[in-house]
Amino acid sequence: MAPATSDLDKKLAELALGRSPLGDAALTASLRDTLGLPDLGVVRPKDVRDCAVLLYSDDQGLCLQITGKGAPGPVRVDFVAGKMGYRREHGGGVGQLVAKAVGLQKTRAALHVLDATAGLGQDAFVLASLGCTVTLFERNPVIHALLADGLARAALNVDCAPIIRRMTLKSGSSIKWLAEADPESVDVVYLDPMFPHRDKSALVKKEMQVFRRIVGDDDDSAELLHAALKCVRYRVVVKRPRKAPAIEGTAPATVVEGKSSRYDIYPVKALPAQ
Repeated sequence: MAPATSDLDKKLAELALGRSPLGDAALTASLRDTLGLPDLGVVRPKDVRDCAVLLYSDDQGLCLQITGKGAPGPVRVDFVAGKMGYRREHGGGVGQLVAKAVGLQKTRAALHVLDATAGLGQDAFVLASLGCTVTLFERNPVIHALLADGLARAALNVDCAPIIRRMTLKSGSSIKWLAEADPESVDVVYLDPMFPHRDKSALVKKEMQVFRRIVGDDDDSAELLHAALKCVRYRVVVKRPRKAPAIEGTAPATVVEGKSSRYDIYPVKALPAQ
């Protein structure tokens, strides 16, 4: 997920690098060179006034942190503990909505899923934990850095390592990859594009506050869906807010609906039983 290049430049202008005394100086130096961001060195986010958001390294890894006093806590990719750790241990297996949408209740085949808008990688991790091989594309370089850091840390955990081995993170545009791919190059394409914001209550979530500043909306969702349908073997699955319209163009054949979100399903052919 990412805005257009000119919009991305504007988003990066709000961002700087920083670290705690226990942060990884080599990592922030590398990100400074690759992302072209100013590096503030060792700082406390609440004391920073010159930028809105820090890409911040501390003793727990890399995170995004809104600056200033009273800001919400950091957003980081953590597959080991917290919400994702609990979901890994008690998540409900193939009964989870994303698993139903992908079709894991209908097949025992080891599916190759392409997550074309990986974001923080949460749904990709769930699918990998259920046996899928998952290729993740994240074209926003800041979110890509967060995701790479989270995957690297999870790979060191004995319980998560086997799951992480089924996940491959790629940078760049998934649209380009999909447009150049041969027919049936991947079993399932999973899309979770950022959508134009309408529900003000969603901004309470700290992840959404940061994402709106760094990522913006995916204005090329229709192009992405079109490209996915040309190269997928079994189905394309699109995650949407429950009351949001479907992506413009081809209508979904079926829908799996939850309390706050739904999954629009675009089948190409039936999943294999085995």
